Amino acid sequence: MGRIEKSIEIRAPPRKVWEMLALDRLPEWMDVLEMKSAKYTTELRTPEDKYRVGASAHVTEKRWEYDLDVTESLEHEKITVHSKGKYVYTFTFILKQADGGTRLTWLGELEMPWGIVGKALWGVYSGTAGKELGKALEKLKTILEK
Repeated sequence: MGRIEKSIEIRAPPRKVWEMLALDRLPEWMDVLEMKSAKYTTELRTPEDKYRVGASAHVTEKRWEYDLDVTESLEHEKITVHSKGKYVYTFTFILKQADGGTRLTWLGELEMPWGIVGKALWGVYSGTAGKELGKALEKLKTILEK
């Protein structure tokens, strides 16, 4: 399993950062995954339902489609999402109040297929993935600090 951790300081309150972590908002800033759309497949009766454990969305990317499920959620503090499909990953966003805003940490874990070959590929891919995640967080920061 490959693991990446990136953090960024954003001059916006945690509740504002939290709003951008809804599954259907991810395509607005998560270029690393080349998301074209993310549409909820669970019923949403209130805006808060987007973040509840069990909420799910169907994601269309440039090359494939898959589903995302919210597996852990603590309002304005932490949300964990797990993918189901060809590639399996889990990412957790942790929000902490910081001077004048929010410190957002993104923890990502990718289950690499192909055994030892997958581990070797992760060694090559992880540096690029880390840079791309950093770019995504910078884009999120730019959106939120407007």
